[in-house]
Amino acid sequence: MAESIVTFFLEKLTDLLSQEAFLLSRVEEQVKLLSNELEWMRLFLKDADAKRRYDPRIKLWVSQIRDVTYDAEDVIDRFMFEMNRQQQGSLKCLKFLKLRFVHKLKSRIREINIKIEKIMANKSRYGVETLPAASSSNEVVPHKEKRAPIVEVNVVGIQEDAKSVKQNLLNGEMRRAVGVHQYTIRELLLGVAVCVRILSEKERSKMNESELGNRLRDYLTTKKYLIVMDDMWRNEAWDRLGLYFPDSVNGSRVLITSRNKEIGFYADPQAIPHELSFLTEEESWELFLKKIFLAGSANAVCPRELEELGKKIVANCGGLPLAIVVLGGLLSRKEKTPLSWQKVLDSLTWHLNQGPDSCLGVLALSYNDMPYYLKSCFLYCGLFPEDSEIWTEKLIRLWVAEGFIQRRGEEIAEDIAEDHLQELVHRSMIQVADKSFDGRVMSCRMHDLLRDLAISEAKDTKFFEGYESIDSTSPVSVRRLTIHQGKKTNSKHLHTSRSLRSFICFSVCFQKNILRSLHRRVKLLTVLDLEGMTINTIPEGIGELIHLKYLCLKRTRIKRLPSSIGRLTNLQTLDFRSTSIEIIPSTIWKLHHLRYLHGHGLVSSQSVIDKCRNGPLSVDHLTNLQSLGLRAGSWCCGEGLGKLTELRELTVAWTEIAQTKNQGFSESVKKLTALQSLCLCPTVERVNMPHLMPFSDHTYLYHLNLRGRLERFPDEIEFYPPNLISLELQCWNIEQDPMVTLGKLPNLRFLILFHCSSMVKKMVCTSGGFQQLETLQLWNFKELKELIVEEGAMPDLKDLVIDTCPKMKRLSHGLLQRKNLQHLKLYDLSPKLRDELSRKKFTAVDYGV
Repeated sequence: MAESIVTFFLEKLTDLLSQEAFLLSRVEEQVKLLSNELEWMRLFLKDADAKRRYDPRIKLWVSQIRDVTYDAEDVIDRFMFEMNRQQQGSLKCLKFLKLRFVHKLKSRIREINIKIEKIMANKSRYGVETLPAASSSNEVVPHKEKRAPIVEVNVVGIQEDAKSVKQNLLNGEMRRAVGVHQYTIRELLLGVAVCVRILSEKERSKMNESELGNRLRDYLTTKKYLIVMDDMWRNEAWDRLGLYFPDSVNGSRVLITSRNKEIGFYADPQAIPHELSFLTEEESWELFLKKIFLAGSANAVCPRELEELGKKIVANCGGLPLAIVVLGGLLSRKEKTPLSWQKVLDSLTWHLNQGPDSCLGVLALSYNDMPYYLKSCFLYCGLFPEDSEIWTEKLIRLWVAEGFIQRRGEEIAEDIAEDHLQELVHRSMIQVADKSFDGRVMSCRMHDLLRDLAISEAKDTKFFEGYESIDSTSPVSVRRLTIHQGKKTNSKHLHTSRSLRSFICFSVCFQKNILRSLHRRVKLLTVLDLEGMTINTIPEGIGELIHLKYLCLKRTRIKRLPSSIGRLTNLQTLDFRSTSIEIIPSTIWKLHHLRYLHGHGLVSSQSVIDKCRNGPLSVDHLTNLQSLGLRAGSWCCGEGLGKLTELRELTVAWTEIAQTKNQGFSESVKKLTALQSLCLCPTVERVNMPHLMPFSDHTYLYHLNLRGRLERFPDEIEFYPPNLISLELQCWNIEQDPMVTLGKLPNLRFLILFHCSSMVKKMVCTSGGFQQLETLQLWNFKELKELIVEEGAMPDLKDLVIDTCPKMKRLSHGLLQRKNLQHLKLYDLSPKLRDELSRKKFTAVDYGV
C-alpha cells in the first residue's frame, strides 16, 4: 500500500510543478530532491509491502516511508491552501505573505528530505537492506485497446445442497417454518413491501418501522409467501422482523442464511439448519479450471504440464469456493507456464506458513499480487457498509477524485477506472451485483471476508478508518473517515484530523452546525460525501476548501448552494440530485474542472461580476464535462452546449418555459457526437419535447430516453442512432403501432414503452423483427388489447414485463414458451387473460397483486 501512496503523490507532485511553476520556483530544487528520493524508495516497496505483516523491521520501515510521504503532501497542500486564501485578501500584503510562505515551505521540505535520508540509512543499519528493488517494468498501468467482457463463473458443487434446501421449503408441516445482515429493520420491511407492491411513493417515505410492519403483516396474513433474508447475524434482528411475518398455517416459509448456526435454532427451534459442505477435490478442480481457462463452459481443460502444479495450488484452498475463485482470478492474469505457476505456489505456501487460516492466506496472496494501482481501488471498496450494493458510477467518480487513476495515453480517467473495476472483477476481488443495458457493471459488492481483509489492511496502513458512530473519537492521523449508522450527533463529537482528505457518511443524522465545524477544522478535504444526511444548509465558508474534488449532497434537505461554490476550482463532481435546491448560482460555470454535474434546479441569470477573459461565463467553459444533468434553461438553448464535445451523458429536465425557448438545442445536440446516453424528461406531464434532428451521426449513442409529447412519433429508422442498444419512450400522443418501426433497429436489446393515454389497441411484432431484443417492458397502455409476436420475432427475449394494461385480452401463446425467457411479470391485465394464463399453469409467471 505504501507503494501506491508514494506513486500517487509523485504524480501529484509532477502535476503541481508544471501547473504552479512560477509559484514554486523558489523551492524547485528541494522539491526535485524530494521527488528523486521517493522514486528510489518506491522501487523497494512492492516486495516490502507483502512482507511487512510478518517482519516488524520491514513494517516499521514501510510505515515511516508512508508517513513521511503523507507529511510531504500535507506541507505542499497547506501551502497551496494558504496562498489561495491570501489571494482573496489584500493585494498590498500579498507579496510579503508570499515570500513568508515560500520560505516556510522551503524549510519544511528540507526537513522532510533530511528525514528521508535517515529512513534510507536505517534500512542498511538495521538489516532491511536484503530487500530487492522491484522491477518497474510491470508497474505502468497497462494500455488496453478494448475492455475484456465480464465473465461469469458457473456455480459448482452445490447441486445436492440446493436440492435439500428446496425440499425443506416445499415439504413438511403447514406451519410457517424458518430455515437457516448488517441491516436496518425499516429498510428490510420496506424492501419486502415494495416487492409486493402495497405502498405508494408517498407512503414509502412517511411510514415508520411499526407502520410498515403492520401493513406488511396484514397483507401477508392472507397469502402463502416465501421470504429470503441473507446473512443475518443477530437474534435481535429476528425478534423484530418475525413479528411481521404471520403464521397462517398455509405452508409459508422464511429462509435465513447466516454464518452463525445459532440464529437458525433461535428463529425456529423445530427446524434443523442446513449446513453447506465444502467442495470435493473434483468440484474444486472443476471450479478452478472454469475460472482460469474457460469460464462459463463445462469443457475447461488444463494443459498437461500445468496439471500437477494446479492441483497442488487448489489443495491449499481447502474446498472453499471463495479461495478457489480468488486464486483462479490471480492465475488468470499470469502466464500459463510452469515457471509462473510455480512462483504462485511458492508464494502461496509462504503465506500459509505465516498463519493457520488457509482462506485468509489465499486472500492475502491475491491482494499482495495486485499492481499498486489496483490496491487502492480495492481497499476503497471497504469504506462502504457491509453487504451494501456499491454503484459503479459513484465508485469510479470517487476513485478519480482520490487520485487513484493514473494517466494512460489519451484515454479519459473514467475509462481507465472502469478497466480497473473489471480487473478486480476478473480477479474475483469484488463481485458483480447488477449489469447495465450494455453489459457493463452497474453495481458491485464485496464478499464479507474480502471486506474484512480490506478493512484490516486499511487500518494497518492508515488508508481509512471506519466507525459505526460518529461519536467515536477518530485518530489524529486519519486521512479518510467513513461513518456508518450513526445517531444524531454534534460537532463536539467530531475529532477529525487536520490532515483529513475524505469524509464519507452513511445514514448519519447531523446537527445543523456540523458542516461549519468541519470546514473550520479541516482545510485539505478532497472528498465530502453527505448523501442522505439530514442537513439543511451549506455554509458560505465551503468555498475555502480549494482542494475539494468531490462534493455529494444528494438526498439532503439543502435548499440553496452558496455562491462561494464557484471558488472550488478543483471540483470534479457536484451531485445535488433529490434536494430542494431550485436556484443554482451561475458561479458554477467557473468550475472548469467539473466532470460530473447533476442536480434538480435552474441556473440563476448571469451575474455582472461573473466574467472571464473571453466574456460572460456560461456552460461552454465546462469543457471537461463527461456527464451533465440539469433543468432546462438558457444554458442549453444557445450555442454553448454544442461546445461540450467530450460530453458522454446528457440529462435535461424539460420545463414548460423551455418548450417555448428551445432555439439552438437540437443544433447543439447534433454536435455532441461523443454522447453515449441522452435523456430528455418533463418536469410536469404533457410538456412538449423539443424538436430533435436525426441521430445518424451519433455512432456512440447507445441509450436514448425520450419522455413527453412529441410533434409526431419518429417512424423513420434514420432518426435513431445506428448503434442504439437501449430505448425508453414515454409519448402520450402516439396513435400508431410503434413496433413496426422499432422492430427494425438492428442492435436494440432493451426496450421500455410508457404510454399513459395512448390510443394504440394492437401491437404486432413481425417475423424477423427485434433480432437482438432481450428485455421488453410495456407500461400503462390503457387501450391495448393485443400483443402479437409472430414466429421468428424476438428470438433472444429474456425479460418481459407487462404492467397496467387493463384491456389486454390476448398474448401470443408462443411468446410465453420462449426457451430463453427467464423473467416474466404480468400486472393489472384483464381478468379474462389472467384466467386463461392460470389455466395453462404458467407457474413461473409473477402475476403481481
